[in-house]
Amino acid sequence: MDLPKEVAGDLERLLEELRVALPGVQILFAFLLTVPFAQRFEDVSPLQRDAYFATLVATFVASAFMIAPSSYHRLRFQRHSDPQKMLRTANLFAIVGLAFLALALTSAMLFVTDFIFTRTTAVATTTGAGLLLLAIWYGVPLRRYLQER
Repeated sequence: MDLPKEVAGDLERLLEELRVALPGVQILFAFLLTVPFAQRFEDVSPLQRDAYFATLVATFVASAFMIAPSSYHRLRFQRHSDPQKMLRTANLFAIVGLAFLALALTSAMLFVTDFIFTRTTAVATTTGAGLLLLAIWYGVPLRRYLQER
């Protein structure tokens, strides 16, 4: 059974968007796996260690959710009893994955800036980075969505 054209197109666009974002997430995750083996990792503070751990976990979760739509589609594509439900589920996976990617990027910013600069600079930079991601990844689209309603 083939997907309706509109659903197939929407699903294809979603999967293409994830193909663009996912390599960055995978590179970040691969980099994070090497960090504890670096010479200066033993010099990190408890806050930096926590920020590293939060980044590692958030990157893993982001990867899992951003890969999930491909896996879900592959396992379900033969039985499209409800193609709209499949698209909504894949879309939800992608949104959750992007939220965890935002958390990973923000906590990575904290980890690095706190290691290099003062705590005040690190907190200010991390806050700015988090607000930027929140604004452009969620604020702008949600604002447009509300305006259209």
